[in-house]
Amino acid sequence: MEVLNPIAIRALNHLIQGESWAQARLIAHSGAQLRIDSGFFVLQLSIDERGLFHVGDKALQADVSISLPSDMPARFLFNRDTLFSSVKLGGSADIAESLAFVLRNLHWDAEADLAQLVGDIPARRIARLGQTLATAIQDAVGRVAENLSEYAVEEAGMLAVSSDVTAFGSAVSCLRDDVGRLEKRISRL
Repeated sequence: MEVLNPIAIRALNHLIQGESWAQARLIAHSGAQLRIDSGFFVLQLSIDERGLFHVGDKALQADVSISLPSDMPARFLFNRDTLFSSVKLGGSADIAESLAFVLRNLHWDAEADLAQLVGDIPARRIARLGQTLATAIQDAVGRVAENLSEYAVEEAGMLAVSSDVTAFGSAVSCLRDDVGRLEKRISRL
C-alpha cells in the first residue's frame, strides 16, 4: 500500500493549502513525526516548516500515533461524527490536539477544484448533482438498513423486540426484589 502514501499526502496538503488557518496551526509543530495506522495501510508523515505533510522517516519515533477504525471508509461516507470519536490518538497531547482539530475541520471545496477544470457553471451543476446523489445514496442505505432490522425483528424473529426485552428486564428485577423479601422473611423464622 506504499503506492497510496504519495496520493494521501498530496490530498492532505491540497486540503491544508486551501485553509490558511490549518497551515498556521500545523507550522507550530514543524518537524513532528506522525504515524497513521488504519489496518490496511500505515502512513508515516512529518510536518514541514510550511505546515504541510511529507513522507516521514520510519527510523524515527513518531511523536503522535493515530489508529483509525477498520470500518473507516463506511464511517467517512455515512457518519463522519462517529469516525472522529472512534479514532485513537497517542503521543504528544499538544500535537495530537492540533492535528485532530485540523483534520476534523478541513473541508474540500470540490466545486472550486472542478471550476478550474470545466468552468464555473458546469462545476456548480456537477457539484449540486453530486450532493443530490450522495444524499439519495445515504437515504437509500438508511432505508435498507431499517428494512433489514425490521425484517430481523418482526418477520424472521432473529432479534427480540425492544419492548419485549424491556418487559423481561422489569420482570427479572421484580422477581429479584420478591426473592430478596422472601429471604428476609425466612431469615426471621
